[in-house]
Amino acid sequence: MSFTRTILAGTSAMALMLAAGAANAQTQIQFWHAMGGELGERTAAIAEEFNAAQDEYEVVPTYRGNYTETMTAAIAAFRAGEQPHIVQVFEVGTATMMAARGAIYPVYELMNEHADGFDQSDYLPSVVGYYADSDGNMLSMPFNSSTPVMYYNKDAFEAAGLDPEMPPKTWDEVVEASRAIVESGAATCGFTTGWQSWVQLENFSAYHNVPFATLNNGFDGLETEFAFNSDLHVRHVSNMKEWADEGLFEYGGRRSDSAPLFYSGECAIYMNSSAAQAGVNANTDFEVGVAMLPYYDDVPGAPQNSIIGGATLWVLQGKDEAEYAGVAAFFEFLSRPEVQASWHQDTGYLPITQAAFELSESEGFYAQNPGTDVSVRQMTLNEPTGNSRGLRLGNFVQIRDIINEELEAVWAGQKTPQEGLDTAVERGNDMLRQFQADNS
Repeated sequence: MSFTRTILAGTSAMALMLAAGAANAQTQIQFWHAMGGELGERTAAIAEEFNAAQDEYEVVPTYRGNYTETMTAAIAAFRAGEQPHIVQVFEVGTATMMAARGAIYPVYELMNEHADGFDQSDYLPSVVGYYADSDGNMLSMPFNSSTPVMYYNKDAFEAAGLDPEMPPKTWDEVVEASRAIVESGAATCGFTTGWQSWVQLENFSAYHNVPFATLNNGFDGLETEFAFNSDLHVRHVSNMKEWADEGLFEYGGRRSDSAPLFYSGECAIYMNSSAAQAGVNANTDFEVGVAMLPYYDDVPGAPQNSIIGGATLWVLQGKDEAEYAGVAAFFEFLSRPEVQASWHQDTGYLPITQAAFELSESEGFYAQNPGTDVSVRQMTLNEPTGNSRGLRLGNFVQIRDIINEELEAVWAGQKTPQEGLDTAVERGNDMLRQFQADNS
């Protein structure tokens, strides 16, 4: 064989090897998320499980900072033509993502085109409803959905002469228990709350079946206006201010900054996300109970149902169809009962399907871990109404900051509850009008 033929033969062999390698190469799916720490590790583990279960696709999860940073990074990447396939966006970014016409690939379309047997009715209605269009079609894939619950220190209850197996159900009972606990010295504060806008205004509205905003909380149009300065809302914030002055309620910060007040035993009751359960269990040395949120029992129809927080997975446009088939396969994997049940049990997030809830129940998880089913039961108390389906409000990330500022002015005694809520509504409406103008 001549030198030239030897070179050609070697080249042909190399070409065949490269072609075979290309044929066997997995299609990469880029997944940007906002889950740090242990939750980030669990998210990576799910991706690894999917990658190991098949050899056609490889999901590559990448932590991109907190929720706001991740959404902002994805929007900037899309404008630069460098977007990921999947981005995790928190619930208050829903309206912003919906308004990004041409940027998102609705999940119901993706699944109908690339997945066999996709049935939206398999998912919990109270979860899907938050992320559906006006026709009820799922726009993003539920992933880490949570709802606020009430954690309480059973040891403090017992020390105060209260029945630790009978947590307070109403706000009157919360106040009575808080007074008994503080007066007994079992704790120095009755209760605290995380995410005050989400828990004490947004969920408060849904739980009492009153509007947080007009037009079904924004689901029916961009002309929506805020309504959380009603008599009931003012009554509640006024009560919280009085309870703060009495030493029964302690404000601990805008997000979950109040957690140490509960961990340390300083406050006996803590209202925050169901997904905080792992942190609560890991950081307390007393027995913790979990109960539903309190309500005012003189409000007709209360309690209705709580609404969700957390985030969903949005699919971005601009990729090949073969890659979208991989995204659909990953979403099918995420929705498997055993995957969802494991995620729910490990993290405290809601199971997004009825099958995952039933699997957790049949495995004895709820019996062995009392209180872990509270979030699901609270979310499904009643069929959601226009007031309790969720929120669809533009610029809501910034609006939550406004609400926090105004509530902080109330707690500091700088404004009356009526003044604080009226100003928050006025400033919030200005942001809604800006969003409306930008997206009309």
